[in-house]
Amino acid sequence: MQELLKCTNLSKNYGAGFVLDDINISLPTGRIIGLLGPNGSGKTTFLKICAGLLSPTKGGVTIDGNPVGVDTKRIVSYLPEQTYLSNAMTVSDCIELFNDFYDDFDDETAVNMLRRLSVPLKARLKTLSKGTKERVQLVLVMSRKAKLFLLDEPIGGVDPAARDIILDMIISNFNPDATIIISTHLIYDIERVLDEFIFLRNGKIAAYDIVDNVRTQYGKSVDELFREAFRC
Repeated sequence: MQELLKCTNLSKNYGAGFVLDDINISLPTGRIIGLLGPNGSGKTTFLKICAGLLSPTKGGVTIDGNPVGVDTKRIVSYLPEQTYLSNAMTVSDCIELFNDFYDDFDDETAVNMLRRLSVPLKARLKTLSKGTKERVQLVLVMSRKAKLFLLDEPIGGVDPAARDIILDMIISNFNPDATIIISTHLIYDIERVLDEFIFLRNGKIAAYDIVDNVRTQYGKSVDELFREAFRC
C-alpha cells in the first residue's frame, strides 16, 4: 500500500514540556485511521502540524512525498475542533467561500449532501444548532478532492443520533485514493468506521495497529483495548 504521510522524529514542545515526543510513523493511502487518546495527549497538535498550521520543534512530516508546506496544503483538507465560520454567514455563503478559496472544492457535492441532511441553504449559521453547524463544516471539508483529510473531534459535542449521521457522511464520501485521520476520545462511537488506529499517550505513540487485528488476535474491541491501556 502506498505511503501517504510520514513522520520522522517529530517533536513539538511548548516551553519545557513536549506535546509530541519523537513520533515516527508511516501511514498509507486508502485508510480511515483513528487518532485516539485522552485530552492533552497531543492529538490536535499532531493534526495542526500535518495541516501546516504549526511548525515542529524537531523532525518533520512529509505528505505524498513533500515536506509540509504550500504543496501539501493543496491536498490536505482540515477540520478544526472549533468552527472558524462567521455566525453572520448563510450556509450558501460558506459554500461560496470554499468554492472561491479551494480549486478542488466540489460545490455540487456539498449542496447535495446538505440537502440530504435537510440543512436549509439560506439559513444563517447563528440560527442553527451546534450539531447542524458541525455538519455544515464537515460537509464543506469533505467536499474537497483532497488526498488527506484531517478531522479534529468531528463528533465531539453532538448527540448520539448526530454522531451516527456524521459518521455515515464520512463513510459515504470516502475516496479509496485518499486517507482520513479522525482525532477523537469517543472510541466506542467511531470504531465501526476505522481501518487502523493510533493510541497517543503523553505525546508518544503507545500503539498503532489494524482494527481487525485487535478483534482477531485479542478478541477485544478497540474501545476495550483503549480502556485497558488508559485505565478509563
